[in-house]
Amino acid sequence: MTGPLEGMRVIEGSAFVAAPSGGMTLAQLGAEVIRFDPIGGGLDYKRWPLTEDGLSLYWAGLNKGKKSIQVDFRSEEGQELLKELVGASGEDSGYFLTNFPTKGWLSYESLSAIREDLIMLNVVGNHDGTTALDYTVNSAMGYPSVTGPEGYDGVINHVLPAWDIVCGQTAAIGLLAAGRHRDRTGEGQFIKLALSDVALSAVAALGHIAEAQILGSERERIGNELYGALGRDYTTADGKKVIAVAITKKQWQALCSACEMTEAMEQLADEQGLDLSGNEGDRFKVRELIHPHVEAWCQRKSFGEIQKIWDDLGVCWGPYQTFKELVQNDERASESNPMFATVSQEGIGKYLTPSSPLDFQGIGRSTPVPAPRLGEHTDQVLEEILGLTSIEIGRLRDSQIIQ
Repeated sequence: MTGPLEGMRVIEGSAFVAAPSGGMTLAQLGAEVIRFDPIGGGLDYKRWPLTEDGLSLYWAGLNKGKKSIQVDFRSEEGQELLKELVGASGEDSGYFLTNFPTKGWLSYESLSAIREDLIMLNVVGNHDGTTALDYTVNSAMGYPSVTGPEGYDGVINHVLPAWDIVCGQTAAIGLLAAGRHRDRTGEGQFIKLALSDVALSAVAALGHIAEAQILGSERERIGNELYGALGRDYTTADGKKVIAVAITKKQWQALCSACEMTEAMEQLADEQGLDLSGNEGDRFKVRELIHPHVEAWCQRKSFGEIQKIWDDLGVCWGPYQTFKELVQNDERASESNPMFATVSQEGIGKYLTPSSPLDFQGIGRSTPVPAPRLGEHTDQVLEEILGLTSIEIGRLRDSQIIQ
């Protein structure tokens, strides 16, 4: 792969979502990311969804563009091979991303003894080292208590592992930041990144912590409403669901014009003494008086009619659709979007695969690349990076140290 990170080499020892997505982000930007797994695959090698042949679409999705090696790292000889790989020389090498326990042979002290300027980032659950996953972190962040229909007393988990994804992006940024520091000072770095800290950072940035401390208030469950502005789901005449959002003045004016309610909303603003045109909070205050106008208009129009009118008038809106409908109906999830190309994943088949969503105008997009076969690059990596001969590689293979 080519891209702005071409020449950078990252070794990845990982499982699940956060660390693998961080490595994939770097690989999609051109870095050589070498993932090592135990022989036969790690904890995430068979995670759902699976093909009929038992191949993980999840694993393939999170390892696009990487190289893969299989090493028995329970053996001392396997551990020594990986230590040499992590500490291999090169100006743009010496980056290690992992969410494995960093102790013993995988400790920073052990690895930096081979390469003093090693940059190592370790993803952990909580800052104190205790275990956590996205789902256990999210349960504590408050969102399940405000997700779901108004009046519901239970909790509702979010099916998107959002904190894992954000953590992966943060990990990629952390490695790049430490690399810049090393370029200027020559110093290596051990970085600890706690999944729960990633979530807490986002919760604070969105004002939830300040809201609880300063206002002393508890956010209420409001269903599909957009807190502090106007936004909700509506039903079309042919039974489809759409969402319209009006945060800015321009979006509000477009929605009023499209739904033929400009005059009614001006009258409502006068009656309530509110600035519906310029103040998004005012729209939220009287949302129950606004929604019936939009809902009634939508129920008189088919989805196709709404799509044309709202697109023509610049309404900020979107359809509700399933994953299957997304692939079948949305041109953004097709090869008309230059981020995507159809690639052939060995054992799985041909399907849409994205490159990095970053579109560098001066460099161009990288070409989407499928995930490797497990252990596909073992021989190549040991030969090219560690300088092992075919005889040495053959002995390791015969001894079941590699595969």
